[in-house]
Amino acid sequence: MAPEEKEDDRHWSLESLNKAYQQGYMAGLTGQPGHRHNHSAEVLVAAWEAGWDDGQEQYRMHRHKIA
Repeated sequence: MAPEEKEDDRHWSLESLNKAYQQGYMAGLTGQPGHRHNHSAEVLVAAWEAGWDDGQEQYRMHRHKIA
């Protein structure tokens, strides 16, 4: 384990990655700020942020359509 690697970074699964992504996506889709995740493992934070980015893109596209 690298010195900068956290203990939590080793404890994740495909299911937890998918859940973090989906939570981020829903947050982005509803226009919530992009820093409201509750994950400590960096890989889960990255999954949440990727979902948020995708959700935000959909949110902006929808707002652009109705404007």
